[in-house]
Amino acid sequence: MGLEAATKALLDAGVTYDAVQTAFVGYCYGDSTSGQRALYNLGLTHIPIVNVNNNCSTGSSALYQANNAVKFGQVECALALGFERMKPGSLGTNFPDRPSPIQLFNHRSEELEDILGENHGPGAPRMFDNGAQEYFMKYGGGVEHLAKIASKNHKHSVNNPYSQFRDGWSVEKVLAAPKITRNLTKFMCSPTSDGAAACIVASEDFVHAHGLENQAIEIVAQALTTDGVATFEGRSAMDVVGYEMSKTCADQVFKEAGFAEGEGRDQVGVVELHDCFAANELITYPALGLCAPDEAHKLVERGDNTYGGKYVVNPSGGLEAKGHPLGATGLGMHFYIMMQLRQWAGPMQAPGLFDIADKRGKFGLIHNVGLGGAVVVSLLRRPEFYKPGGPDGRTRLGYNHAHECRPVTMEDINKVKSKKSSPYVLQYAKL
Repeated sequence: MGLEAATKALLDAGVTYDAVQTAFVGYCYGDSTSGQRALYNLGLTHIPIVNVNNNCSTGSSALYQANNAVKFGQVECALALGFERMKPGSLGTNFPDRPSPIQLFNHRSEELEDILGENHGPGAPRMFDNGAQEYFMKYGGGVEHLAKIASKNHKHSVNNPYSQFRDGWSVEKVLAAPKITRNLTKFMCSPTSDGAAACIVASEDFVHAHGLENQAIEIVAQALTTDGVATFEGRSAMDVVGYEMSKTCADQVFKEAGFAEGEGRDQVGVVELHDCFAANELITYPALGLCAPDEAHKLVERGDNTYGGKYVVNPSGGLEAKGHPLGATGLGMHFYIMMQLRQWAGPMQAPGLFDIADKRGKFGLIHNVGLGGAVVVSLLRRPEFYKPGGPDGRTRLGYNHAHECRPVTMEDINKVKSKKSSPYVLQYAKL
């Protein structure tokens, strides 16, 4: 999987692995140096390869490191790769002989059930359910809003060939699915998944040198934040699952992009956010500033989270439908937004992204959170130097990989592998 994702990313960029000067590889369920094992298929070039594990935000955490390496002039071209092969069932630990780092979060959330009411179910959905329950008690809304979010994502996924589920469940089907927790049904929860994704991050000079002005997308601003004291001292189930952490991160990103406090969200057109459970999508709307703190359920009612509304949220189908392979998820989110801003997304394409006076168009927003905790928020946009026309990634792959899924071949790998690749290593590659 890692080889396939990295090969497609290199083909898309029109460069070989020899151009990559550093790599960051994310995964949660794998042995140490799995990143090297994946990338050695493409070459053994002595570059730094750093393995990253940051729970569900692992993929974006790898990208954050790659972006910083380029942003601060350490390298001209970096690769971020993420992959995961997961066991069936709810998330657990690979180290049962020691306390989980998530244990305190579980304890704190369960303690708050004295206020929120009795709950049940596996740890992760139970915590996010408690976050939604707090929202309902403060501001209104209910399980029907979670069902609308989940149904929206499942309907979006019908147009995504990379999606794990393409069933397009109705609100009624979502509500009728087996209950997992007090509020969440099975179809409101992301599945365990296998998958991989990769992104090339390059400097503007690199883009110009390689003629990539017709497809490069700019990371205008990006931040990674961790928990604050409110997670445990604030008596908020929403904060336990990352509300405050996400708000802090989003505010930093919009400030870095040059916006005054609370501004800039009206210039966002498309969003991929971390809907590990429909409950988290609900509380993430206000955390990102897409609506007022008490308006999330009303945003759902207005349809401002789908085609024809103010934002298109999770046009890929989101984690609930397209799947949630932990190490790859964040990178996949960036892939989908990048393709939206290139206008390559086909049936997933959000309309109106360039129907504004600014030729750069609207922003794409990404939010990827992991309990424990870390959140990455990114703001992407078409760059000022964009030039249409000429060969692009679709030409090099031979099809539009934004909305068509095809496996890579050994011929593809031969096009992008390093001059210093090893036939011995490559003979063991699984395609």
